[in-house]
Amino acid sequence: MLDEALAAALDELAAHRPLLLASDYDGVLARLRDDPAAAVLEPGTAELLGRLAAVDGVTVALVSGRGVDDLQRTSGLSGPFRWVGSHGAEFDGPLSGELAVRRDQLAAALAPLVDAVPGARLEVKPASAAVHVRTVADRAAAQRLLDDAAAGPGAAADLTAKPGKDVLELAVTDADKGSALVRLRDELGARAVLYLGDDVTDEDGFRALGPGDVTVKVGDGETAAAHRLADLTGVRELLDRLATTLSR
Repeated sequence: MLDEALAAALDELAAHRPLLLASDYDGVLARLRDDPAAAVLEPGTAELLGRLAAVDGVTVALVSGRGVDDLQRTSGLSGPFRWVGSHGAEFDGPLSGELAVRRDQLAAALAPLVDAVPGARLEVKPASAAVHVRTVADRAAAQRLLDDAAAGPGAAADLTAKPGKDVLELAVTDADKGSALVRLRDELGARAVLYLGDDVTDEDGFRALGPGDVTVKVGDGETAAAHRLADLTGVRELLDRLATTLSR
């Protein structure tokens, strides 16, 4: 059950138009997986997002650290959604060639560190390179790898570190989810915004929004969000309540 404060905030939010409903993907709409390609939407979530996006004056946006192509492919979603990838770096189009070259140089510098730790994985995204240690059995070695990546290649002044759950992402731009949400809100002229997130990079989104918006942290941990849900079951309940309220 949603707590009374969150339920009341959602009911108030639903009265506004234009309305922006935005969410992170991994850990919110899909369970975290060792293999990111296996992180499919939770059952029923695609239908709920479709119902919300079909409401007049409502825009549904997926805001992710994944690249947009990856996000669309993994989610399997199609329709009138807005897509913001690479923590906001992919908003109106792909990266410039110069930034892509810098990303490739970063990946080349990180590769030997990652290759030396069994179970670690290097992911090259459109605007960043990410060191994943979720599947590293030796947890001390996992933490050393993240520390070495941050102190070595990740220490360059032109990079932006985006630490997360068992991952260190190093971006070649200073875009973040907060600036992307503000940009999208302003573009749409949205009178209110909902944002759901679960990870460290989502805190930029929570902090960027105002007192009339609804911010929801999924899971444990300190947060700037005004509300919290324990798990993905709560996310589906929230989406269902909004879809029902908005369709009246």
